[in-house]
Amino acid sequence: MAAISLRKVEETAPALVDLYKSAGVSLTKHGLDGQRAAVYLVIDYSGSMRPYYQDGSVQALADRVLGLSAHLDDDGRVPVVFFSTDVDAETDIELADHRGRIDRIVAGLGHMGKTSYHLAMDAVIDHYLDSGTTAPALVVFQTDGGPISRPAAERYVCKAAKLPLFWQFIGFGDPDSKQFDFLRKLDELAVPDKRVVDNAGFFHAGEDPRTVSDAELYDRLVGEFPKWLVAARAEGIVRP
Repeated sequence: MAAISLRKVEETAPALVDLYKSAGVSLTKHGLDGQRAAVYLVIDYSGSMRPYYQDGSVQALADRVLGLSAHLDDDGRVPVVFFSTDVDAETDIELADHRGRIDRIVAGLGHMGKTSYHLAMDAVIDHYLDSGTTAPALVVFQTDGGPISRPAAERYVCKAAKLPLFWQFIGFGDPDSKQFDFLRKLDELAVPDKRVVDNAGFFHAGEDPRTVSDAELYDRLVGEFPKWLVAARAEGIVRP
């Protein structure tokens, strides 16, 4: 059973009903029906991301993540971290106030900087630990390029492997760009030599992420989550 009912979504966010239904199909397909998890969204606010804010790609991703979160978490909101050179904002998006929410947040932000993954990861880790929850967390981490400090990003992924957090990276932009080589490397970091479990996945959504179907996007967002849950439970990272 979903954390938030279809009727509640129809009442609070009717524009997200189709996304909610599509997310439910993917969750059932991957054996996650009834699973509870905190859901986070991390969004790249570096200068090269400007077109994706302007064409609605970022808002579309936020809406899709909300549709997914409604199945996994019952509070109707998703904590969001915007990052560039530093953490630019820590806020949230809600079912009841999702329309145009990204534009409203971005209107209050400053200069679009470079790309520091580890600072955004640190913000998510702090939020999760401060929340007091014991539920596992699915972190959707969007970016259009590699980090300015690869060693720091790798260190944080390995450090976070001991926590009940799964990092699902999603790339926007040219799939052939060398910028994404690092994320492919992160996806394959050795277990257990570098991290206790495989706690990260990566997929590319292309140069126009809006053209990726809802069904495909949800399958990719949750596809590696069940395997991580099994491994994390076996290591005592996630409670049975």
